Amino acid sequence: MSEAIRVENLRYRYPDGTNALKGVSFGITEGESVAIIGPNGAGKTTLLLHLNGILRGEGKVFVFGEEVTKRNLLKVRKLVGLVFQDPDDQLFMPTVLEDVAFGPLNLGLNQDEAIRRSIEALEMVGMSHAANRSPHQLSFGERKRVAIATVLAMQPKVLVLDEPTANLDPRSRRQLLKLLKQIDVTKIVATHDLDAALALCQRAILLDKGEIVADGNIATLLADESLMESHGLEVPPTLLLHQIPRKL
Repeated sequence: MSEAIRVENLRYRYPDGTNALKGVSFGITEGESVAIIGPNGAGKTTLLLHLNGILRGEGKVFVFGEEVTKRNLLKVRKLVGLVFQDPDDQLFMPTVLEDVAFGPLNLGLNQDEAIRRSIEALEMVGMSHAANRSPHQLSFGERKRVAIATVLAMQPKVLVLDEPTANLDPRSRRQLLKLLKQIDVTKIVATHDLDAALALCQRAILLDKGEIVADGNIATLLADESLMESHGLEVPPTLLLHQIPRKL
């Protein structure tokens, strides 16, 4: 399999002087599902925003072997779709269908093809019934699904999700995890929901204070209690249940 993402010595400093990323390097193979975990302020969202060129720091980011630069941002954004934590950051058109078609139309597709892709994407996320509704009439969980559809309509090869399960009720969370498992592309998921990370990903990258402190098999990494505690995290309940000794 080819390498979908490569990050080399990535550094980023915010205007207030905060060093958000301090020499981050890693690679992700096409087809992998990788969780980016870490405490608040670790640099997770900042890292995600570099993967399709929204932010550009020092160092290099490659998407399928091509370096992300100013001149190829449109091409990169066709390949890497980013779903923000708050769906309202992505939904701004009068109807759901118009929101989902916005991206394909801006790629230069004709209206018929953009609508076809949009309907297909809405079917994938179980929201085709809402095509003609206003996004603001939908529940938070439904808006989250539509936000994912806006990205899927672009047919990216890499799906990047920032806190996908945040603020969802248990039913909406279960539905979203089921949906994401069915989407067959490279996935990069930044999350505090470590049980969700365990359900979606085979590998985890632990980020803290802008640096990678661990990278490996997600179950092994998340089960390391001392590692989790030293970086402000806890072993997720799913793994704790497996560690409870059986009564004789």
